[in-house]
Order: sequence, then structure tokens, then C-alpha cells
Amino acid sequence: MTAFGGASRLDALRRLLEGLYDSPVTVARVERLEPWAVARVWLDATPALPPSVVVKWVPDGERDARTAAWRLRTECAALRFLAEDLGVQLAPQVIGEDTGGRFVVLEDLAPRVALDRLLRRDGAAAHRERLAAFAEARGALSAATAGRAEGYHARLGLTALDAAADRAGRLAGLRGSAVEQAAALGAALGGRSLAELDGALGVLADPGPFLALSNGDAEANNVLLYASGPARARLIDFEFAGYAHALADAVCLYVPGPAWLTVGDPAATGLADAYRRALARGIPAAEDDRRYSDGLAAACAAWALRRLQRFATLDARTPGDHSRLQLVATLDATAGTARTHQALPHLTGWFWGVAELLRRRWPDADRDLADPAAFPPYAVRR
Repeated sequence: MTAFGGASRLDALRRLLEGLYDSPVTVARVERLEPWAVARVWLDATPALPPSVVVKWVPDGERDARTAAWRLRTECAALRFLAEDLGVQLAPQVIGEDTGGRFVVLEDLAPRVALDRLLRRDGAAAHRERLAAFAEARGALSAATAGRAEGYHARLGLTALDAAADRAGRLAGLRGSAVEQAAALGAALGGRSLAELDGALGVLADPGPFLALSNGDAEANNVLLYASGPARARLIDFEFAGYAHALADAVCLYVPGPAWLTVGDPAATGLADAYRRALARGIPAAEDDRRYSDGLAAACAAWALRRLQRFATLDARTPGDHSRLQLVATLDATAGTARTHQALPHLTGWFWGVAELLRRRWPDADRDLADPAAFPPYAVRR
């Protein structure tokens, strides 16, 4: 039982559930879901109780315990906002929370499993339907929450939050770091490329109708689906939830995230259409090709610049490290997405130039990423 952080927290969990369900509670088994402070807790079967729940907690003695507690509050606010305020069934429901014990109890979505686990095991071709469900769920989350930011901020107790200033402040930092990183690489970012970057960051800072809720980590490890049968997706991990440009959640369909070297062509696989159709149900502006293309290219560019901040760390690694190849793949995919959508032409050229610079600097990363035999969709980063 210590997997849940000790007997005192387990007792607190029993008391919380007994109060919620008005029924005696006996914990049968606890399984820690490493490496996170998350556990699946099985309960002795009674008609009043679910067979299991998922518990997330702040680890005892963690140095950033205050930050971790804030993340749990954010998750609870986002999940309650979706289920209770909007009636949206795209995520687990909050069963209860113990602020003193610093844990929350969530609906257990098992036997659903994480999509990235299925992709690693079977490859993307075996799970096209589940990838499409993932794309649709991401679009549906934005569609359902667009224009509802005030309700979410009220859930957080942040009615006076200047969200626009917050977004602009974070993006301003990204611009500064991009210019510094470009200079360090010997690939100065200026002139028309910098002007396009400023325009792109402006699009993200002022999303207009595209302002929507994100869980803050739109990757395949944070969506659960049945391994077989209906592909009904549920999104998880809302600890970093917040309102942002909706198309930031589409980046994972076009540009590899931390786990992958490639993600394939979402237009060819139908993922792009699945996402955009779902998004347009709540954000009609998504049907405007120019606005959609500009927003998507801007979001991909911002992601690539964040990943480029890892250059110094990757440069110090041993040749053959997959993270080097992944950074090149990220820059290539970002440039390719912008070119396909006829957006940011000068910044696109800059991204390709940096990718070529890195290929020359890292001969081990000079690979043909377009070769589907060597790099099929969702090739895993080692």
C-alpha cells in the first residue's frame, strides 16, 4: 500500500470515498503507475463503488511541492469545467479531492490504454482509426471550449487574470531566445524572417475565435483508447491546462513530439481533415484557409523554436544520439508544414537553413527522413 505514499494518505482516501459514496470502503490493491505520482487503486466490489479509481498526489518531500499542488488544482478545475460546466465527455471525471492530503481521485478509464503504447507496439499503420480518433478529440476539445475562457478562469479563481498579457509575455520570451539561439548557431534571424516570426507570434498571442482550452500537452501519451473495438478517445493529464491558440494542439499531428522522430503526413492519412472538421464544429473560422494556415504554421514554428533551445545540450551528446536527429526532423517538418500551407516563406527558408547547418555539424543526423522504410510514421526516438 506504500505505493500510494503511505498509510496516512491511504486512510485519507478511504475516508474521502466513504463520504462520497456513503459506503464502507476497502482497498484491495494499489498499483503505482511509474514514474508519475499516480496510482490505480482497486476497491473491494460493492454495488455503491466503482471497481477502481485513479489517484494523483503531490509526492512527500518534493522540492517543487507548491508547484505540484498548483498543477493538481489546475487539473481539477479543467476537468470539472469540462464535465460539470460544459457537459463534455472527453476526459476523466473528478471523483473527489483532498486539499489537505494533496491528492485528487479521478475516474479510472481502464481498460483504455495510451495511444503511444499502441503505436510503439504495433506501428501507426495498425492504428489509423485510433490516430483519427485522437485527432478528432483534440479538435473537439477546442471546439467545445472556444469562447468559454471566463468560465474556466472562474473555476480557477482567476477572474482578474489578464490572459492576453500572459500569453504575450511568454511569447516575447520565446522571440528573444530564438534570436539569441540563431546568433549562437551562426544563422542570424533578422530581416523578413524575423518580421514573419513577429507576425506569427502575434497570431498566437491574439487567437481571436481560435482561443480554446488545451490540456497543455497534446501528445499521443495523453490520450487513452481501447486497444480494440470502438475508437473512443479520452484525453488525460490536464495539470498544465490553459487557454491558448487552438492550433497549438494540432502541432503534434504535423511535427514530431518528444517521443517520435516522425509523425507522417497528416493530410495523406486523413488526420488533418479529422482534426479540422471537429475544430470547425465549434470554431467556424477554421474553415477559412488563410486563417487556418497562418495559425497552424505559427504554432509549428513556436514549437520548433522551443525545441531548438535544446541545441547546446544535444551538441554535447555522443554522435548517434537520436535526439539530434529528432531536432533536425522537427525543423524539417515545421518548414514542410509551412510550405504546404503557403505561410511564412522567409521563416521557412530559415528553418531549412538551420536544419542543413545541423546536418553538417552532426553528420550522424544527416539522414533522409522522408524515407518511409527507414522512418515510417511514428518512428520512435531512442
